[in-house]
Amino acid sequence: MRPNAIENEGTVPIANDRLERQIRFIVEADRLKQVLRRNRLVDGSRRENTAEHSWHLTLMAVVLAEHANAPVDLLRVLKMLIVHDVVEIDADDTFCYDPQGMASKEEKERRAAERLFGLIPEPGGSELKALWEEFEARQTSEARFAAALDRVQPVLANYLTDGGTWREYGVTYDQVMQRLRPIADGSEVLWDYVQGLIEEAVRRGDIVK
Repeated sequence: MRPNAIENEGTVPIANDRLERQIRFIVEADRLKQVLRRNRLVDGSRRENTAEHSWHLTLMAVVLAEHANAPVDLLRVLKMLIVHDVVEIDADDTFCYDPQGMASKEEKERRAAERLFGLIPEPGGSELKALWEEFEARQTSEARFAAALDRVQPVLANYLTDGGTWREYGVTYDQVMQRLRPIADGSEVLWDYVQGLIEEAVRRGDIVK
């Protein structure tokens, strides 16, 4: 094996070769499988990891694209969804109902984006970082739809696990509504559906109103 090639030691040095650097990023991205989220799988057996979450969102985009408020470039949506949480390799998952954690989330994730996307040779690194920034800004139709899916998926997990993190952390109705209202910006159809789940969760006692 060439000196610059990947060695079976758990680390991959950055080489001058373009492919070598791209592979370095791909191997680094494997660490996303180790980042655990608060939500559990729908069978309740364990917590999901962020890589599983990202995969599930891309599948949702393929199946649900017809419900976006405006026509979207599906490939662009998929790219955003597959890279938007890569920053959690460094920044970890931030629980959306943790005010203290959310206060430092933006700064931590921006530093992570600089390092992680910086591993990729140009123009690839800048392109992925721009997609991450587009998702965070939610100014385009694609970003708003992608962000809507990012909020819908945990709702399904919580609803199907008898309240999930809503019950575990005593999340209130007002907190849930504040977090989930942006779904409507990407898909009114999905927002109507989610509101029905929320009302049923309140009736079951999964959410305190």
